Amino acid sequence: MGQARKHPDLVSERPVVLVGMMGVGKTTVGRRLAPRLDLPFFDADQEIEKAAGMSVSDLFAAHGEQSFREGEARVIKRLLEGPPHVLATGGGAVTNPETRALIDDLAVSIWIKADVETILKRATRRNTRPLLQNDDPRETLIRLMREREPFYAAADIHIDSQPGPHANTVDMIIEALSQRPDLLAAKKESAR
Repeated sequence: MGQARKHPDLVSERPVVLVGMMGVGKTTVGRRLAPRLDLPFFDADQEIEKAAGMSVSDLFAAHGEQSFREGEARVIKRLLEGPPHVLATGGGAVTNPETRALIDDLAVSIWIKADVETILKRATRRNTRPLLQNDDPRETLIRLMREREPFYAAADIHIDSQPGPHANTVDMIIEALSQRPDLLAAKKESAR
């Protein structure tokens, strides 16, 4: 019943960034988390598509992954330098060192985790995942997870994607943030 209840005691002065592999539910969870924190929601892939005027799949096909990652980094930087919000990043966003540094400096990061079989089932429902358009998407996922997990592991909070409705995962995030409200406070300017 209280699934959609806002949490006035959780006031974020920083963006809340969801990281993790494709298919873990970052966008769906983010859409449900944002109103609970009384924040706007952005999906990095959708923002990239708006800026480029084409789909992520078309961007990959026309310009390649490197060009896509550069555009992704610019979009994420613009968003993170704005007012607090919830941001679902693409699974590979954390492979960019500047993006990782921005997330670390400006945001609260939450790693949503899931096992390979769950991700494979979710990520291959539609053919919108350019990196999985090959003969062995399972092996590709295993390789990508191995490469990216050290970056995801640097997140402030780690959450296992919960079975059942995505609201279950949102509840886990709210609980974790309730235990660490310091993460939501604006960072003090460091003496660099």
